[in-house]
Amino acid sequence: MIDSGEVPRSLTAPLTFTDETPLTRSDPVARARRSPAATRKAATQQTAEGSPAHSFHTLLEHLATLTRDEITFTGPTRTAIQKLTTPTPTQRKAFQLLQAVIPSTLT
Repeated sequence: MIDSGEVPRSLTAPLTFTDETPLTRSDPVARARRSPAATRKAATQQTAEGSPAHSFHTLLEHLATLTRDEITFTGPTRTAIQKLTTPTPTQRKAFQLLQAVIPSTLT
C-alpha cells in the first residue's frame, strides 16, 4: 500500500481536489483562498480534463482496483494463467504523474 506521506500531493493535484495553482498570501496568518481553477474544480467535481475529481483517499482506492488475477482452468492439467486488469484513463494518468511504469508483464 502506498503511504500518503510518500507521495507529494502536488504530483497528483491534476486528478484531485488539491489546488494546482494556490494563491500566494502576503500575510502568513491570513485565511487561504482558492484559486479560480480550484473553485471551478470544486464546483464541477471535475478535473480540467473533464474527469471526475478525487480526494487523495478515493484516488488511492481507485488505483487499488488495478489488479493481477490468477485464473485456474479446471481439467486434468489445472492450467493457471495470470492476467493484469486494463488500467483506466485515470490510473494511466496517475502513473504518468508519478513517473511510474504500469507493469505490462508479470514477474
